[in-house]
Amino acid sequence: MSASQELEKAATSYATEAVRLDKQGAKGMAITMYQKAIETLLKLVQLYPDYGLNKVYIQRAMAYQERIRMLQGVGPPVEPSTMEEERPSEMAAPSEAKKASYDELVLKEKPDVKWEEVVGLDQAKKAIKEAIVYPVQRPDLFPLGWPRGILLFGPPGCGKTLLAAAVATEIEAAFVSVDAASIMSKWLGEAEQNVARLFMSARKSAEEGRPAIVFIDELDSLIGIRSSEVGGEVRVRNQFLKETDGIIDKGKNLHVYVIGATNKPWSLDWPFIRRFQKRILVPLPDFQARIQMFRLYTKHLNLAADVDLHELARISEGFSGSDIRDVCQSAHLKVIGELFESGQASNKQAQPRPLSMSDFKGILEERKPSVSPDMLASYNRWFEAFKAL
Repeated sequence: MSASQELEKAATSYATEAVRLDKQGAKGMAITMYQKAIETLLKLVQLYPDYGLNKVYIQRAMAYQERIRMLQGVGPPVEPSTMEEERPSEMAAPSEAKKASYDELVLKEKPDVKWEEVVGLDQAKKAIKEAIVYPVQRPDLFPLGWPRGILLFGPPGCGKTLLAAAVATEIEAAFVSVDAASIMSKWLGEAEQNVARLFMSARKSAEEGRPAIVFIDELDSLIGIRSSEVGGEVRVRNQFLKETDGIIDKGKNLHVYVIGATNKPWSLDWPFIRRFQKRILVPLPDFQARIQMFRLYTKHLNLAADVDLHELARISEGFSGSDIRDVCQSAHLKVIGELFESGQASNKQAQPRPLSMSDFKGILEERKPSVSPDMLASYNRWFEAFKAL
């Protein structure tokens, strides 16, 4: 199989998985897969500028980006079904399954995220290293045990999933990721057994000498406050409580950790909150972090001499890491689109023009931060009430 076919296959896989997760309501995981699909399509277009389907791939990348923005609450409504339109036959997404299986909803992909890719978040990284990395490296130094439950909360798009993946890479852990909303909505009557299966898989890995991290996104969907519950929901929540208690048992030294992520910490039930011994706010990036993010996301792009990353960081105050990534991606898509519209893309020597400061400013002027001041105030209030670093 040629390199272009490999990239096509990867893009197809990411896009198909993104649409499937999107239809199931697993927003966080769907966004990750949409981003991977965009990156792969852009790489394909750059490496093979005369490829016949490139124009369609650019359109698809733009559509995926709009869907990401909609899922983050900052874009116009775009239904996941439209992701299947105008797609080459080899990239068609499958029809939605009536019922998702355990293997479909649990991602066991080995993360490959380094600490240096987690820009800023020094306080959060320090707390996670103390809770997970150091006990794995020197368990003999922890006679009182160590935290097994870590809650990451904060605005969407600020790096909660990235933090969990980075620590899994650091300790070479088995990384089992599941979306809590999918557990409740798609596992139907099997949710209770599958929660048990999830933790059993993690314990087995730890018993064999490999640390395990169970990452649960949208945790509030699983253990949020409920005004009324049906019996199945009560059993699932009780099963999760039982499994979590089994992991944090101080008499056991297994390296199994539960990392929960939520954008709505105030929706969590107190009996579950206290199971997470570490409760860490993952905030919006500050000025220095935004500079580093622009540097990270533009390092492979062709920038004009007038691009000032410090100025971009200044005018993007209030933007999340995901917002900044979208800005860089949109500017890049814009100049690639211009190349195709000009009809020059068929020439292998033709390259998009360098990205200018006006390209970035134009994108920033069209966008608002995905996190409002009121939301930030809510996170800070909850952090002051329940923080545990």
